[in-house]
Amino acid sequence: MKKIFLMLVLTALAIGVFSSGAQKIKAEVPSETVDQVANGAKVLVLNYHQVGISFNPLTMPPQFFDEQMAYLVNSGYTSITPQELYDGICGVTVLPEKPVLITFDDGYVDNYTNAFPILQKYGLKATIFVVPAFTGVNYGYLTWDQLLEMEQGGITIQSHTLNHRALEELPDDEIRAELLESKQMLEENLGHPIEFLAYPTGTYNLHIASIARDVGYKAAYTIKYGNVDRGSNAYALERVPIFQQTNTMKAFYERIEYRQSFESFGWIKR
Repeated sequence: MKKIFLMLVLTALAIGVFSSGAQKIKAEVPSETVDQVANGAKVLVLNYHQVGISFNPLTMPPQFFDEQMAYLVNSGYTSITPQELYDGICGVTVLPEKPVLITFDDGYVDNYTNAFPILQKYGLKATIFVVPAFTGVNYGYLTWDQLLEMEQGGITIQSHTLNHRALEELPDDEIRAELLESKQMLEENLGHPIEFLAYPTGTYNLHIASIARDVGYKAAYTIKYGNVDRGSNAYALERVPIFQQTNTMKAFYERIEYRQSFESFGWIKR
């Protein structure tokens, strides 16, 4: 009996400690933080590379890309630009209820031949982060004329550095050149400011981010998995990479919907 009594006492004490601890944690969470988790705008940023026929996991077959774009439209998503995302998270404008930023890295020619017609079919905006040293030069990459045509059709062109070099392996002067010369070359050929960047391979550090800011970029995108909101670092913005998989639509759905469900309840912290 003594042993049973002792176990009951210890259990009661444990429950009391757990309950008081839980109450303390709850009390320390400010109401505005709870409101931000529940009501803050979550921007889905999709990251594609190629749209074509290939066994490369970064190459999305056109029919699957079409299905994914149809899903976004039918689910009530509104496509936005990097500037609209930036203004929204800065509080300058109000974002639509379900915003999505569709991005492509590298600037492959199939973005023009395969992805662009599908985006136009559904009336969707998108952004291509291009490597200007490859543009109109390397086989399989976009030309300047194609970029200009796409911009007239709702596509935003921004920077993916000059030569797609791994920035973390470079000295400061070469990092600055990759970032600044890409910006200048794109501005000269496209005739408008270039203010957004996607890091090659998605890798970055705070030092690289500070150089990006110094040379005139407003924000930069990584491949860190997640949605963008007001708590995001403007120079380390999250994206959701989309890969070719066996069950592409199921994987696509899970990748974009499950992540948002987790974040809406505060279960995932970047």
